[in-house]
Amino acid sequence: MIRKTVTAMIRCSAFFTLLVPVVFPLWSAPLSLQQLVTPSTVVLKDGHPVAFAIHGFIEFKSLVEVFPYIESQRQRWKGKITAEEEQRLASQLLREAIESRVVSMEDERPLETLITHTSGELRQAIGRLSQPVPAGYLDDFLAVQQKWKHSLNCWSATPSIPGRVLSNWYPIEEGIRLYGAMYDSTEHFWQSVKYHPDVTVGDLEQLTEQFEKADWSAWLRRLDDDPKLYLPNAYAVEFLRHNLTPERMRWFREELVRRGLQPSDDARLAQQRGAAPFRFSAYEEKVLWGDLADVFQLVYLFSLPDDPIRKKLADQHFDGIYLDGQKMAFISEEFRSQMLQIWKVKYLQMPRFREVISLIPTEIRLEHFLNDGDSPDIPIPVYVEYLNQIREMARAKSGG
Repeated sequence: MIRKTVTAMIRCSAFFTLLVPVVFPLWSAPLSLQQLVTPSTVVLKDGHPVAFAIHGFIEFKSLVEVFPYIESQRQRWKGKITAEEEQRLASQLLREAIESRVVSMEDERPLETLITHTSGELRQAIGRLSQPVPAGYLDDFLAVQQKWKHSLNCWSATPSIPGRVLSNWYPIEEGIRLYGAMYDSTEHFWQSVKYHPDVTVGDLEQLTEQFEKADWSAWLRRLDDDPKLYLPNAYAVEFLRHNLTPERMRWFREELVRRGLQPSDDARLAQQRGAAPFRFSAYEEKVLWGDLADVFQLVYLFSLPDDPIRKKLADQHFDGIYLDGQKMAFISEEFRSQMLQIWKVKYLQMPRFREVISLIPTEIRLEHFLNDGDSPDIPIPVYVEYLNQIREMARAKSGG
C-alpha cells in the first residue's frame, strides 16, 4: 500500500516536483561518486533498477523518491509526537535510506564507490549538487562512509569469505548440535525453535487458510494510527502488511506442500537435520519457515487481549518461544540472548569457526546490515553487539 503511494507523493511535493529521476545506463559499468550522491540517480544492473528500502518493504529506486516520503511521515505524525521526535524520525529515515542505497544486497558498486574515495572527495561531490537535498544529507553520507571503511558486513553473499562464514546462513557440513538436536546451520535452529514441538504442518495449513480468509485492514489500521505502536515497530508492521495478504498466505501453504511435507509432520523436527542433510536451505528457513512463524508470533503480540485470534494462536503455542522446558516472549531479551548462546557452540567449541572469527583484527567492526530491513526477532544492532562480543570470547579462548 505504501509503496504505491511513493510515486504519487513525488508528484504532490512542490519542493521536489522538478527532480525527475535520471537513469544512468550503468549495467556493470563503474559507478562514479558523483552519480552515487546525486539523488535522482537510478542505478541499473543488467538493465534493471537496483531498489533499496526503508523498513524493508517500502522500496525506492532513487534517493529523490525518499525525500517526499520522509516529508509525508513528518506530516503523518505531526501533533502526535513532539517536534524533537519528528526531527529525529526524519533523520533516522534519511540515514536508513542512504545506507540501504549504499550497502546493497544486489550490487556491490555503490559501496565500492563510497569506500574508495576520501571524505574530502565526498564533500566535494555533494557540494557540486545542483539539486536540493534535506538537512543532514552530507553528514549521513559521511557517517555511512566512515562506518563501512572500518567494518565487515557478515552476511551470506558478501564477497568476503570470513564475512560469509560468520553469517547464520553459512551451511555447516558436519552439522551443529544445539539443545540436543542437529541442525544444518545456526539459521535452521533459530527459525525452527519458533515452532512448538507439538505443532504440525497440518496445524500451519489450517492457520494459513484462516489468515487468508480474514480481513486485516482494520487490524493493521490500528497499528498504523498509533505512533507508540508503529514507530518503535515500523519494520514489524510493514513486514505484517506484506505478509497478511491472501496471496502470501496461499504461498506459504503451497510451499509447505511443494516441499513434500505431510500434514502429520512435526514442524520443528522437519527443520532439524535428518537422514539427509540440507533438506531446506538457509534461505528457505528464513523466507518460508521463519517468515511464517514471525507472522503468527507478531499477530499474537500486536492483537488486543480480547481478539479471538490470540486464543487461536495460543492454542498452537505461537504465544512465545518454547525451548528447553521454558517459555520466552518472542520479542524479549531472553529470546534474543539465545543467539549468543548458540554462537558459543559455533565459535567457541568448533575450532574451524573459532579460528575464522578470532583472526579478524579488532579494529574492524563486525556488522550485519541488510538493505531489505531489520528483524522482528532480534534487532540488527543487538545482533551486531553479540557478534562483536563473541569475537572477543573466541580471541580469548584462542589466546589471541
